[in-house]
Amino acid sequence: MPTAVTTAATVITWAIAVGIILIGARYLWAPQAAADFGIPGTRTEDPNFRAWLSVKAARDIGSGLFLLIVLLGGDTHLRGWMMLVGSLIPLGDALVTKLSGGPAKAYLGIHGSTSAFMAAAGAVLLLS
Repeated sequence: MPTAVTTAATVITWAIAVGIILIGARYLWAPQAAADFGIPGTRTEDPNFRAWLSVKAARDIGSGLFLLIVLLGGDTHLRGWMMLVGSLIPLGDALVTKLSGGPAKAYLGIHGSTSAFMAAAGAVLLLS
């Protein structure tokens, strides 16, 4: 029987999976949303940038779908590994945003906190 902490970690995993799919879709349908990523000088009207944004959108949607598959068919241990390893993606986003001169609210508040929640949920699921 799952504990309250394991249930909370699973809910976080669901939220991350659905959330990143929606973020990826938003980048495809509303490219101007990329300005919220936190990198200064983002030019969403540039066709070359939009091409790269489409790559990021596909990565985000694919990452979310991987998590959904594991949530639907994997055990708790596998979910934990997926979240722990997956936490490296927003950590990388945080580093890119910081090194690009982005604001702390983006690299810490958005990307860093996402990475921390994912790593914490992954650790809880691994230890369950």
